[in-house]
Amino acid sequence: MDLRKVPYKWLVATAFVSGLFMDIMDSTIVNVALPTLSQHFGADIGTLEWVVTGYLVSLAIWIPASGWIGDRFGTKKTFMFALAMFAAGSALCGLAWSSSSLIAFRLVQGIGGGMMTPVGTTMLFRAFGQAERAKASAVITIPVALAPATGPLLGGWLVDNASWRWIFYVNLPVALAAFVFTWFFLHEHKEPKAGKFDLWGFICSGSGLALVLLALSRGPEDGWTSPLVLVSGVTGIVLLVLMVWIELRHQNPLLHLRLFADRMFRNANVTMFMAYSLLIGVIFLLPLFLQELRGISPLESGLTTAPQALGVLLMTQVSSRLYPRVGPRRMLMTALSGVSITSALFLLVDLQTSLWWIRAIMFLRGISFSFAIVSSQAATFATISSAETGRASSLFNTNRQAAGSVGVAVLATILTQAAGGALASGAVSPANQQAALSAFHMAFAASIVFGLLGVASASRIHDEDAASTMARGPRKTAVEAAD
Repeated sequence: MDLRKVPYKWLVATAFVSGLFMDIMDSTIVNVALPTLSQHFGADIGTLEWVVTGYLVSLAIWIPASGWIGDRFGTKKTFMFALAMFAAGSALCGLAWSSSSLIAFRLVQGIGGGMMTPVGTTMLFRAFGQAERAKASAVITIPVALAPATGPLLGGWLVDNASWRWIFYVNLPVALAAFVFTWFFLHEHKEPKAGKFDLWGFICSGSGLALVLLALSRGPEDGWTSPLVLVSGVTGIVLLVLMVWIELRHQNPLLHLRLFADRMFRNANVTMFMAYSLLIGVIFLLPLFLQELRGISPLESGLTTAPQALGVLLMTQVSSRLYPRVGPRRMLMTALSGVSITSALFLLVDLQTSLWWIRAIMFLRGISFSFAIVSSQAATFATISSAETGRASSLFNTNRQAAGSVGVAVLATILTQAAGGALASGAVSPANQQAALSAFHMAFAASIVFGLLGVASASRIHDEDAASTMARGPRKTAVEAAD
């Protein structure tokens, strides 16, 4: 088969799916190995949280920079550099000798992952026209749906049958293949007016997010009034506020916050912040619950979370066909309502609940998330111009990764606070099982709040704003209506 005869948009989709799949999978593949890492390195939950959160924070730091880097140096070069950095970080993670070194190497890995996703999204939406946004969103749905559930499944098998180190080494052949494919088949694209790099916006956004999450993670153990927690939390908030002030006044901001003046873009991003906080937060909790409290193997834990991916895959085509007829508002409200209900069902799960019941809950979550993923990807960029697509993609993906890190940090904080000393490193003792179970229930209950806030935000979306992406949508766009 001569790949040069394949329509270019599908070549871009192939490279993008490969990179995005690895990026998202690495947000979850390590979760199933957390109990093993705890025993191997002698680390507590607060430290283990940063193996996950550190990667997500690194993604959130570098995603904004990728928009400017892609516009300035070219999307093809930037995508290839991101693949190389991701592979290097993966190799280093596999060689880690302590929890501190693993966290440091996860930060390196996040540099590649943070640059890879928004640049790939930009290339994809430039290759697919406005009328094909739902089709492009279906392409994105594949890695977004499969990766979060495939991570625990593949990670569990590798931990049981090889070594935890292979959850990182497995990225190397995929990254190499994607690098070569991109080199030979994709075209370069640069924006003629990239502007100057927004250094202060970069420093304030990355440092502010990291410090706020540090305060959340250390609060339960050190106390909320401890100097470390107070200083890092207050400083982080000040830096984030300063970042907003800088970005709204900068001529070429790193985070183009003025795009939030667009009603469709703003409401869709707020909705997906809640959705991804809920998605990644629960995927962090569930392997800990299954392995430390229920005592099942990493592989069986991965098999229990995998039905979520099956639910998404089965509904992806249905969601893609429903989107032009139903519109983003009702689809997102339905999706977040469904996910909130499944989070509530975890409150009925105890130490004797059948694993098949848990798998059924995850399957229903997957069905609900398929509606959210397709509709949000299609509608979010509906009113964004081609020239702004790179910056909008960076902002959207920064929002998604920040949401994941916030979801993990908040739910882990609630879990640790509620559990007290019941959740030490290693398996939970029989005497502490009920206390640990109550702590997990509190964390799952907290996840419902993210879902309900997402429903409220989705209710503010106007379908006419996404008319250009809906085959049967209203004839006028928001811009036309305003005129």
